[in-house]
Amino acid sequence: MKDLLFIDADDIARALSPSAAADAVADVLRAGLDPETCPPRANVPVPAGELLLMPAAAGAYAGVKIAGVAPANPGRGLPRITGGYLLLEGATLMPVALLDGAALTSLRTPAVSAVAIRHLAEPDAGHLVLFGAGPQAYGHLEAALAERPLTRLTVVSRTASAAEALVAHARTAFGLDARTGTPDEVSGADLVVCCTTAREPLFDGRLVPEHATVVAVGSHEPDARETDTALVSRSRVFVEARSVALREAGDLIIPVREGALEPGRIVGTLADLVSGRTAPGPGGPRFFKSVGMAWQDLAVAAAVHRAVERRGRGCVERENARRVPTKEGPEHDRPSTQP
Repeated sequence: MKDLLFIDADDIARALSPSAAADAVADVLRAGLDPETCPPRANVPVPAGELLLMPAAAGAYAGVKIAGVAPANPGRGLPRITGGYLLLEGATLMPVALLDGAALTSLRTPAVSAVAIRHLAEPDAGHLVLFGAGPQAYGHLEAALAERPLTRLTVVSRTASAAEALVAHARTAFGLDARTGTPDEVSGADLVVCCTTAREPLFDGRLVPEHATVVAVGSHEPDARETDTALVSRSRVFVEARSVALREAGDLIIPVREGALEPGRIVGTLADLVSGRTAPGPGGPRFFKSVGMAWQDLAVAAAVHRAVERRGRGCVERENARRVPTKEGPEHDRPSTQP
C-alpha cells in the first residue's frame, strides 16, 4: 500500500474556499444523495468527553471521521474538537488521504450553513448578528460574506476579549462596520448565526424580525439548544434531515416536547431547497437547524482531495503535505495534533 497523503489544516484552507465548499455540499445533494438514508452518528462517552464516529459513502469516495469532543480542552489551551478524517476510494475502500478532522469540520459546518443562507436569507441581507467568537464564528462570518452583501456585524460572546478580536478581524479583513453587542440586537438583524456551546437559548426569539434568517449550528444534543421555543414556533423551519433533527436537535426536540411544534411543520430540508422542491416562502422568520452529518464531511473532504490532486501531488508534497507512514513505507514526520 502506498503512503497515505496527509492533508493538514493549511492544505485544507488553501484547497477550498468557503463558497467552493458550499458548492461541494450542494452538488452532492443535487446528484441525488438522500441524507435521510445516511448512517447515524455513533456517540461513545469517554472520560474526557465524547467520541463520535461518522461514516459515509457517495460516488467515487467513502470515508469516516473520528472526532473527539473534550470540553475541558479550551482551559488547557487545546481545541475542544479533535480528530481525523480517513478518505477512501469508493470502489475499493483503499485509503487515499488522511485529513485534519478539526480543520475539515471548521470548513464543512460553515459550508452547510452557507447553502442554507444561499436559499433562505434575503438577497440584500446586510446586518449579521453572530453569537460566538471561536473558530466556527470566523468560518461562518466568511461563509456568510460569500453569500450575502453584509455591511454590519454584531458579535455577541460571553468572552469579551474573543469578541473584540473577532470584531477587529472583521474590520481589518473585510471592512465591515463591526462591533460587540447584546442578545437584544437580534431585533435589527437580517441574519442571525449561532455557533456556541450554549445549552440554553441565547436570545428572545420574539425579537427576531419577520424577514430575518436564523442559522443554529452549535449543538447536536437533544437536551441542548441555542434558540427558544418562541422563535421556532413562529418560524419556517428547515433541517439537514428530518429524522436526524428530531433525534439530535434540542432546538426542535424541546419545542416538540412542549407541544409548540408539530414534526410535520418542518417545511423542508437542504436537499429540498437545492433541488427546488421547496421554496423559503413567507410567514415568519426562516430557521435552519444543523447538527452536522457524515455525508457533509465526505462531500467536502472529497472536494479538498480533488483540489489537491489538481494542483499536482508532487508540488503539494514538497510545499505542504506530510506523509503518514504505512507498513511498506518509510518513516516520515507524523502529523501533529466539531463533530
